[in-house]
Amino acid sequence: MLERTFTLKASDGTEVFVYGWLPEGTPRGVVQVAHGLAEHALRYKRFAEACVARGLAVYADDHRGHGRTAAGGTLGYFAAENGWRTVLDDLYRLGDHITKEHPGVPRVFFGHSMGSFLAQQVMFERGDQLAGAVLSGSASGGSNPLAPVGRLVARVERARLGPTRPSAVLTKMTFSDYNRAFAPARTDFDWLSRDPAEVDKYIADPLCGFEATTQLWVDLLGALPGIADPANLAQIPKDLPVYLTVGERDPLHRKLKDFHPLVAGYERAGLRNVTVRVWPEARHEILNETNRDEVVEAMLHWVDHEALRKGH
Repeated sequence: MLERTFTLKASDGTEVFVYGWLPEGTPRGVVQVAHGLAEHALRYKRFAEACVARGLAVYADDHRGHGRTAAGGTLGYFAAENGWRTVLDDLYRLGDHITKEHPGVPRVFFGHSMGSFLAQQVMFERGDQLAGAVLSGSASGGSNPLAPVGRLVARVERARLGPTRPSAVLTKMTFSDYNRAFAPARTDFDWLSRDPAEVDKYIADPLCGFEATTQLWVDLLGALPGIADPANLAQIPKDLPVYLTVGERDPLHRKLKDFHPLVAGYERAGLRNVTVRVWPEARHEILNETNRDEVVEAMLHWVDHEALRKGH
């Protein structure tokens, strides 16, 4: 496996840090990874190794306010304004770079958690450029009745604390609340995986588990209604292969209450190739779960037989 790192300069001058993992020779396909909130792209190296073993290249950037892109800046902060759009534009710039590096090679977009919400928007804005899309640890952006309250609280907390500071209130409403389902919990992050070693690795990583700023929450929560808008879903290519996969006990989707509407939304939009895989007892990070080898094998089998299948 060839591993390399580089930066892509965004239109505002920000240097976005990118990891690339490549097989020898021309790859059969490329997987572009969008990681989740309060983590970073290097955590997907094990997944990338499995992809490369099957002849697939993997590229993953550290989003703004995350990983090595955040070096010298504020963790958990996208931008002063239009943060969600800015992160999307970074992903599109990387996608264009991949196309230039590997002309004619099909590209699959993989998004986990917050990255899956970005992926939902990529699907209706740039879906015609993709061979497939994988949403991991995802949910509908419009089905949670508490979402409008969250958006209001985020704006109030931003006014109270400023845009670049975290909010204990918002953290309690999200990460802390997620862990409640696993009481008595060994750590604050038991909701991520049943594998204690993986949870401990996350906790020990200084670039994981930080509190997001009030502005990032405003950006993220403000984007959710748009990604669930039926008018936007109607723009997704009807033949785009989509793989929706979650852990059964992932608290992000509230016991699948916000996952089933995601599936239904794509069905109503007329998508003809949607695969759903729910992993029994698994938690949020299915790539780091106790049955992760099975999870990855199923996902890459889908990539081979649906996303990369000629004439899909």
